[in-house]
Amino acid sequence: MKRMILTTLSVLAVLISTPLVAQQYEGFGSYEAHYSAINTSLLSPQVARAYDIQRSGNRAMLNIAVLRTEEGEQDEPVSARVSAELVNLTGQRRTIELQEIRDQGAIYYIGTFRITNEENVNFRISVQPDGYPRAHEFTFRQQFYVL
Repeated sequence: MKRMILTTLSVLAVLISTPLVAQQYEGFGSYEAHYSAINTSLLSPQVARAYDIQRSGNRAMLNIAVLRTEEGEQDEPVSARVSAELVNLTGQRRTIELQEIRDQGAIYYIGTFRITNEENVNFRISVQPDGYPRAHEFTFRQQFYVL
């Protein structure tokens, strides 16, 4: 019981401190790919239902948004070809099926995947905005906790 309480408090401490971290994005040319990955149990039931996402402690969601960033202009969401895969520390690869979501002028690419407690995952992301000559690829790592 004590271990469960300590684990819960540790996870809450991480979640509370997360907003203090700078936005996660990858810039290339006049574009930015903003990305995040969260446990789906953190989604409100209404949001999960609206986008047909299963809320579960052992599922996570990857969210990517691509913006055109012209100096002196407001950032503009753009369509892109986006693909993602994850590789865990044992070398297992999984492709994340992404779906495009358009909501009130925003464009998101989201996909869900299974996680295990304290799993470290390396993401490989490929983004090619419509009209851009080639795909831009980047990686990031994140550790997940089952809630």
